[in-house]
Amino acid sequence: MSLIGTLARLEAVHSGRAQPLATVRHRRISDRPLVLVPLSTSGEAGAPLGALVGTDRDAPRLLAVAQPRDRDLRFAFLGELAEAVLPHLDAHADVVEPAERNETDPETGKRVKVEVELCVDAPQLIVPSRPGIDFVRLLGRSMRFRRTAEDDPDAPYPAPPRVPLLGRWLTHYGERARVPGSSLLLATTDLLNRHWATGQSSLEDQHLGALLAWLDAPAGASGAEAALHAELDRDREGQLRCPPAGPATDPAFDNRLLAPAIEAYDRARQALAAAEDGPGAEEQLARLTAAERRIRELLAAVMRPTWDAVWHSLDLLRELPEGPRVGDRWTRDRWSFTGHRDRVRAGEPPQPRHDDAVTAAQKLASRETAQAQLDAQEALDDPLVLAGRRLSGEAFLCEVTEAVMAYTETKRPSPRPLLTVRTDDDPRLTAGTKVYRSLDGKPQSAEFVHAVPADGVLVLRLLDRMGRGREPAPGSVPAKGDRIAWTLFEHDQRGGPKLPAPEETPWTHGGPPAPPGDALPGVGP
Repeated sequence: MSLIGTLARLEAVHSGRAQPLATVRHRRISDRPLVLVPLSTSGEAGAPLGALVGTDRDAPRLLAVAQPRDRDLRFAFLGELAEAVLPHLDAHADVVEPAERNETDPETGKRVKVEVELCVDAPQLIVPSRPGIDFVRLLGRSMRFRRTAEDDPDAPYPAPPRVPLLGRWLTHYGERARVPGSSLLLATTDLLNRHWATGQSSLEDQHLGALLAWLDAPAGASGAEAALHAELDRDREGQLRCPPAGPATDPAFDNRLLAPAIEAYDRARQALAAAEDGPGAEEQLARLTAAERRIRELLAAVMRPTWDAVWHSLDLLRELPEGPRVGDRWTRDRWSFTGHRDRVRAGEPPQPRHDDAVTAAQKLASRETAQAQLDAQEALDDPLVLAGRRLSGEAFLCEVTEAVMAYTETKRPSPRPLLTVRTDDDPRLTAGTKVYRSLDGKPQSAEFVHAVPADGVLVLRLLDRMGRGREPAPGSVPAKGDRIAWTLFEHDQRGGPKLPAPEETPWTHGGPPAPPGDALPGVGP
């Protein structure tokens, strides 16, 4: 945690209110996000119990599994989830615009521009907390290898038709959530924690109700008191008034309400099976319907507070203006969504259960680059984030006191102006250290020459972004009195070394991957 973050937490404890960590919003919030509040059983990891899903905050779609141990009911739940999610994805996949992309020409090996389609927008998926992202990833892994009756007529437990397709999409979203700065799949608690600091621990911040209590504490109560009330307050039946933000459930709910309701459902189903077509069949069917309705009512009551809390959180986040560079990262999300759409439509196989060595290294390298880019862009977009980098000596804010023209000693002299600046910060500079500033959205670099004996006076030499002529381009050299933020970190991160093709993977890293047909397992867990 940065020093600014630590100070904000201390101030939150002292004031009893959450403190801002940002002045702009550093993630994209779609105008019409798809919100998913999942619920799973406590006895079996990944076994779905219910979900609220939809794009309308006033009309969520309720999905429920009356008996989580029943494979057919779980498959029916996954089929309903596919019916709720896939049309939303398809609606974005068909709205495209022309775009250019650099690709390698197979004949010449040179990079050329190719005109392709790019989806105008990408569907965004919002879950309440970080365990919700893990649950989405787990669902994707368990669904994408399922066999349908169309794929395999002899499959013992065929999945509904579009379940494997939804599994591939959920897997893609789960993988994309691991890319720093991506906004395709977001956890509400992570969004709030990025923009506000509370006076509680990071673990407690994963409880959405407690987190919102710090932001919207009632009059006369501190955030700590409101958060404690949100975590522990129960009604007359002993149920939490603010249930956990999915997919976990409260043990008191499981033992006192859910378990008896499921037992009643099981008894009604057994009685209906015993009655068959006898005179009491209609009565038993009515009992079974009532038992199923009771379970749906219980699950809806548990998930609805979290559903409302997610939408309220989005309202708070939308009050912050979007950062200038958020759009660039969202464009990369659109490319990611478009690329996966193309792979699905081309009939490529599902994502493998485990990545080969080259793919894993590429993912790791791309995520490290994305993290460095995100850190730099957030600091450039947000003065409050930049203040944290200034306190750590990674940036400094200065005022230009003098600009002297100088040139390189070459056959064709190039401008290398010397800037004398004054700063109150304490950057970690040594002779030859490069520093960077943003000039018309592009990084301009300078070199630290030396420090003047006077306090806070530095001499910098500009190195680039001044045009090709002998005289610098207008506006490329700061003038006396300009206030400039310089950073010691690069604004655009460069990629790492080129990796070998997967078929050239050395034996020390597992050798070449197996053929696609051999790499795919038959049926998922």
